[in-house]
Amino acid sequence: MGVSLTTPHLLRAARGEVVDRPPVWMMRQAGRYMKAYRDLRDKYPSFRDRSEIPDVAIEVSLQPWKAFQPDGVILFSDIVTPLPGLGIDMDIAEGKGPIIHSPLRTQEQIDSLHPLEPEAALPFIKTILQALRSEVGDKSTVLGFVGAPWTLAAYAVEGKGSKTYSIIKNMAFSDPTILHQLLAKLADAIAIYARYQIDSGAQVVQMFDSWAGQLSPQDYDTFALPYQQRVFQQVKQTHPDTPLILLVSGSAGVLERMGQSGADIVSVDWAVDMADARARLGKQVKVQGNLDPGVLFGSKQFIRDRILDTVRKAGNWGHILNLGHGVLPETPEENVAFFFETAKELNLVGVKS
Repeated sequence: MGVSLTTPHLLRAARGEVVDRPPVWMMRQAGRYMKAYRDLRDKYPSFRDRSEIPDVAIEVSLQPWKAFQPDGVILFSDIVTPLPGLGIDMDIAEGKGPIIHSPLRTQEQIDSLHPLEPEAALPFIKTILQALRSEVGDKSTVLGFVGAPWTLAAYAVEGKGSKTYSIIKNMAFSDPTILHQLLAKLADAIAIYARYQIDSGAQVVQMFDSWAGQLSPQDYDTFALPYQQRVFQQVKQTHPDTPLILLVSGSAGVLERMGQSGADIVSVDWAVDMADARARLGKQVKVQGNLDPGVLFGSKQFIRDRILDTVRKAGNWGHILNLGHGVLPETPEENVAFFFETAKELNLVGVKS
């Protein structure tokens, strides 16, 4: 790929270098709020087609890059994408999310899972990531992403998204032996998958433990944290210089625990004040976030004020500006554009660390 003469802004910040402004990207920045995406969705109504046909996934991934020039361009995919490669049949229903056709409930099902071989199961991922790197060059950082063991286990056991997580919690609290076997297999597969993404061109990888916030802190310590650590340790063994981000939805109660995961960067949601998050995580942990996505419905002045507030509280080191979660589908595109413009005009000189 050749040696880059200039390291992209987000990658420098993620590695802990001091930068003149916080890099900025948005979770779910490719998606339904953009007319270009809705037009493409009409042509390719299946999410799996949009995320697994390389030309389509590349186009979707690059839509926000062409529109807003964010500092991060993330692979358009889903956390459940690697599951068929383990022997877990799934589909992604429009507006409803992943559907697992035969939820994992028995020892026999866990035993029948096989290791992930990305080159055989997910060759499109390499094609997409290589194309993204080629397209953005050193002007932006290409991000990969994976699901975390607990969240993937929750989907695999529940069979779909859930409001109560009663089926997987039943397993966790009445038959944890099966669940721990599943979590270990998922962790090893996710580590293989993350390494494959890095080898294919991802410069930073974000792990989404979307449902770990549904666990009490003591259960997070049993069912989420050790398996996050298992993934990150394996990835760091082979790719020690690739920054890793961890996101947990509803993470206010487990923020310090996220800092123990082995991730380089903790993505903070808006339920925590950024200054408090910084104090709780300590000076060594880098942070991402944490505007409420609803802020983008406000006036330009309101959006600007909230960006400035977040950046001041995060300080002048180790902060990637982002939303606390994904951009909402009804968000006006011009407000997304304003968010990026405002972020890029910031200057950290004079902002205290």
